Amino acid sequence: MAHTSSALTDAPPAFGTVTAPAKRVLSIDVLRGITIAFMILVNDAGDGHHTYVQLEHAEWNGWTLTDLVFPTFLFVVGMSIILSLASRLQRGASRRELGLHIVRRAVTIFVVAMLINLYPHFEFGNLRLYGVLTRIALCYLAAGLICLATQRVRALLAISAVLLVGYWIFMRFVPVPGLGIPTVDVPLLDPDKNLAAWLDRNIMDFIQQTIHTGRLYERTRDPEGFLSTLPAIATTLIGACAAIWLRQAEGKSPRISRERCALGFVWFGVIGIVAGEIWNVWFPINKKLWTSSYVLFAAGCAFLGLALCYWLIDIKRLHETKLGTKLTWPWLVFGSNAIVAYAVSAVLVKTFGAIHVAELGANGKPMSVWNWVYWHVFATQGSTNNTSALFALAYVFVCFIPNWILWRKKIFVKL
Repeated sequence: MAHTSSALTDAPPAFGTVTAPAKRVLSIDVLRGITIAFMILVNDAGDGHHTYVQLEHAEWNGWTLTDLVFPTFLFVVGMSIILSLASRLQRGASRRELGLHIVRRAVTIFVVAMLINLYPHFEFGNLRLYGVLTRIALCYLAAGLICLATQRVRALLAISAVLLVGYWIFMRFVPVPGLGIPTVDVPLLDPDKNLAAWLDRNIMDFIQQTIHTGRLYERTRDPEGFLSTLPAIATTLIGACAAIWLRQAEGKSPRISRERCALGFVWFGVIGIVAGEIWNVWFPINKKLWTSSYVLFAAGCAFLGLALCYWLIDIKRLHETKLGTKLTWPWLVFGSNAIVAYAVSAVLVKTFGAIHVAELGANGKPMSVWNWVYWHVFATQGSTNNTSALFALAYVFVCFIPNWILWRKKIFVKL
């Protein structure tokens, strides 16, 4: 569903003009925009064999900057849930209407995810049910309904703690059927012999037997699997807590100052990073398994990023200066239709990958348009980390164009 905001001026925003719907916390839109742009950047390198370390996911345990992108996005989803619920309640929406809205939106995101996964060949028997958008849909659904029931920070943190500790107990102490007890019979967090991977394999086997479809991204496991969605929900709820704190500084009668709010974000960030590193000793930071230590560490980094954006934009009003306008405008455009930007990037990659030219590649098969552009425009003198990164940057700009058009037309798509 597309929503055209009446809070904007009648004329479309000019190039570089920073405008947004009234009463929005612009720092959240900027953080969301930076996150989705970086997500496209790291997903679409020109050459997967030539990529800077920080633009790739950690192979297993540990982390890179890339590993902080998705949890930051879910963190912002959690913030958006709180702000959206508050806005709709003020407009007189009932809790039943809000609950139905949450369910409907989650289902819509999931359907979009399935359509993208099926495109362009629509081979139903090879459909991946998991994925980034599927996880966003599940986390939005769970966190949205929880926040609809309660918006007490202590309650949300308690639920998050149960999810994180419970996930640690599952992964650390529950025997993996047919394989044994973690740390006794199999190594802790073994890539294929952990409980999450075992569960995903069995779920896919069941789905294949019943509706004859389903596959795992890495064949024996999936980085957006079923069990690891539980701690991902905690990531979203922590973002919701951040929004509740922020609303105390942004309300008509602020309970705390904006400066104190920003400082609180810094402290929460430091606490999260330290707690994550401490838990890392017993339960390693691992993005592909979304471990509990990873949740705390990534949430801490998200808090620091939010603190910086909030300080520069909503407190210091950076976007109102000439230089600040140019620095913040692209991220506001990306952040205004983040899901659209991600969907467009995924569809274009598949489209360019499915269309082939007559020229043969190194493997003796016709080259896709995607590869042809990389090798004939960016890597004419050979592929390097630089050419691969430049290609990805150019692709981010390509994906920016549809969002820019929607921005100028004041259309904000709410799936």
